[in-house]
Amino acid sequence: MTILPLALLSLSTMAAQAAPARFERFTYQGHAVEQAPLPRGDYRNPILSGYYPDPSITRVGDDYYLVNSSFAHFPGLPIFQSKDLVNWTQIGNAIDRPEQLDFTGRGTSQAAFAPDISWHDGTFYIVNTCVGCRGNFVITAKDPAGPWSNPVWLPFEGIDPSIYWEGDKAYIVNNRAPDEPARYDGHRAIWIQEFDWRTGKMVGPSTQLINGGVDIAKKPVWIEGPHIFRKDGFYYLTAAEGGTSVNHSQVVFRSKELRGPYLPFQDNPILTQRDLDPARPDPIGSAGHAKLVQTQNGDWWATFLAVRPYAKDFYNIGRETFLLPVTWKDGWPVILPHGQAIPHVAKAPRLPVQARPALPTSGDFSYTDEFDGNRLSMQWIGIRTPRQPFYRLNGGALELDSGAPLGDLNGVPAFVGRRQQHANATISTTLRYSPAVDGDRAGLAAVQSDRNNLFFGVARIGGKQVVALYTRGQADTDTLVASAPLAATGPVTLTIRATGGTMAFDYGVNGRTRTLKAGLDATLLSTKKAGGFVGTVVGPYHYTPLRRPAGAGQ
Repeated sequence: MTILPLALLSLSTMAAQAAPARFERFTYQGHAVEQAPLPRGDYRNPILSGYYPDPSITRVGDDYYLVNSSFAHFPGLPIFQSKDLVNWTQIGNAIDRPEQLDFTGRGTSQAAFAPDISWHDGTFYIVNTCVGCRGNFVITAKDPAGPWSNPVWLPFEGIDPSIYWEGDKAYIVNNRAPDEPARYDGHRAIWIQEFDWRTGKMVGPSTQLINGGVDIAKKPVWIEGPHIFRKDGFYYLTAAEGGTSVNHSQVVFRSKELRGPYLPFQDNPILTQRDLDPARPDPIGSAGHAKLVQTQNGDWWATFLAVRPYAKDFYNIGRETFLLPVTWKDGWPVILPHGQAIPHVAKAPRLPVQARPALPTSGDFSYTDEFDGNRLSMQWIGIRTPRQPFYRLNGGALELDSGAPLGDLNGVPAFVGRRQQHANATISTTLRYSPAVDGDRAGLAAVQSDRNNLFFGVARIGGKQVVALYTRGQADTDTLVASAPLAATGPVTLTIRATGGTMAFDYGVNGRTRTLKAGLDATLLSTKKAGGFVGTVVGPYHYTPLRRPAGAGQ
């Protein structure tokens, strides 16, 4: 495992000289809202809990590899490995060096959109779009754990590229503008073009395969996330349609020729939850963006994204990765028949069962990071591309220097976090920190976006040290929700208790625990209020305002 190069362009020499915040441990306990029993031989959905959207999967021999979107979080594009499609272990991050992608100026839901992973002739390929950066690119690796190459930039517009391999030839299929003026908002098209994988260049003509979606007369929106595979003499093109919210779905087309014409399945969509009662118990919704994979046994399965709301369409933990078997009906793949709910528990694939990983990704679980090594584990992520180190592991603690304030799109905050993976979660850390000037703060931040986040920790207000809670809901400035005097100079234990759409905030000093705030409306961290495509990330944060040198002008 390599040291994650999370870093920061220093704001000033004076700020850099401020005392670091020292975090001695980080503990997470998560429980799902739904409590479905797991019979022997079954698996639990989602297979990747929390903010792991837009899954793309590939098989190489008996091994399966999966990659997810990560947007403006760094390191990005997490890579997972499994042998049974159920138990997954993260093995790397494809974007783990600052020179690969520059996220400066990008909001948390921009940058690295839906990636696609494939393998050919001993090399792994990821094609991806950096929205707001330089567009579409491809990176490669001999080992999926990395290192991955620097990007080779591709000249076409649009998003969601994927590679279809046929013999020794490669073709990239992706979402682009249609070959006519857009008829309505969300009118997009699917195109294909040959990719010379030896030179990294696009060659030959581009061909539009799908205009609008299944039936353009019905004004289908946001046809995207396309994948092509071949079976029994047909080319199958699957894609998401309807947008990534409650109307999300997966549709399929097929053709005898790679470049079409592609005809839609008469029973489309092959996966959706939009026709179900939203008031049903423990719903799973917004399902789509699937990719199909065939096992070594000949069975077909689909990974896809969906969400688990805790109330109506409110969820704070983002879009998650689910798994379902694919059945074939008259030569067409079906992930889930119309009107059926995605199950929380289902029969496991016919594959050799793996042991539950040391760090589970599904079901209820907990973990503690004591920061006792010399590197952060690969599950820790920050916001935007770093330039200089802002953290170190020292003597069993994580030390954070100051960085940019949360919300500064041109800066990198001194923040490293872990995904909130359950609607019900308890997250805590033990902190040593003495704020020196007003505005100093260190503690836990829960970040959904640059304009929707909260801070809970030790701060200095009006010349006094306090424990404070600040929130920001669709705003560029913080609101102080609560504070209390903090006379202690020793360690402070900070605990956030999330229960669906509410949070409580406890602090412990000298063996005594108090609650600073209970019942906070945490829907400010929901996708419904914050918008965007990510989930809540929670972790240590430190910010010290810029300080003027003695004698500096006013």
